[in-house]
Amino acid sequence: MLKVGVIGAGHLGKIHLKLLNQSEKYELVGFFDSFEENGKKVEAEFGYKYFQSMDELMDAVDVVDIVTPTLSHYDVAVKAIEKGKHFFVEKPITNTLEEANSLIELSNAKGLKAQVGHVERFNPAFTSALPHIGEPLFIETHRLAEFNPRGTDVPVVLDLMIHDLDVILSIVKSEIKSIHSSGVSVISDTPDISNARIEFENGCVVNVSTSRMSMKNMRKMRIFQRDAYISIDFLEKKTEIIKMHQAPENPSEYAMIWQNDKGDRKEIAFEHPEVLPNNAILDELEAFADSIVNDLPIKVSLEDGRNALKVALEIINYFEKSQQVIQNQNIEKE
Repeated sequence: MLKVGVIGAGHLGKIHLKLLNQSEKYELVGFFDSFEENGKKVEAEFGYKYFQSMDELMDAVDVVDIVTPTLSHYDVAVKAIEKGKHFFVEKPITNTLEEANSLIELSNAKGLKAQVGHVERFNPAFTSALPHIGEPLFIETHRLAEFNPRGTDVPVVLDLMIHDLDVILSIVKSEIKSIHSSGVSVISDTPDISNARIEFENGCVVNVSTSRMSMKNMRKMRIFQRDAYISIDFLEKKTEIIKMHQAPENPSEYAMIWQNDKGDRKEIAFEHPEVLPNNAILDELEAFADSIVNDLPIKVSLEDGRNALKVALEIINYFEKSQQVIQNQNIEKE
């Protein structure tokens, strides 16, 4: 069992602590939180050992689990690298691309394993759909969340949309050609609702919509490819696949047959792949343990985290530039 320590005992940090404590692949040594009052409170309530310093905790473990605010991801990860520790870091990987590139360089130089917490890669609805995904031509996503004050200090693109961006980049094997985006700030100083259109060099087009001002939660993705439509519900853990193939000469009386004006006959088939229940956070943490122990490829690498962050920042940058142009035009009119 790998000895692991958690840095950060906020909402998500406490979930990580609970799951690591249950895991058969890790031995939870303890945790550190920069807010001593919160650290002692968590220790008293759950019994996990609270370390008085980050250095002391890192010296006692093999793996560091970083669940702190994004602004501190880089500094904590660098300290873990300096101490020769493998590390898991929550998404977004870092606050800037420069920091992400630096982590990649530093960890590679030390030969350390690192994984980014893009948890939707481990969602059973997505993993059940993966064998059916070929070359997407059009993808549409909707990630809507009810208002929650937690997280409103960052743009909704980095808070929510980045989940979908990582999934999209994992299935569309092409360079990005162009990005257009828009956003609206409703209650915070950064966009709370955002939409982006991404065009890839291979012709795939993606439309991504995200909101944290919705009346209900929704996390859906629809993938269109030649002769197939794939619907993934990340929230309800459901997957539906509609495929078209050449109709048999003698179809059953219940078969759905479509015929075009040229006489081509296609049968429409519905599939519902089995979606096995799981805890995606536990799965991602244990997949990381397997990567370390068995020297396997990382499921969500630092490069993956960097690439998702790069697209997210480009979406934000496009929106900000568009807003500046509009403001300048309004000033000229006045």
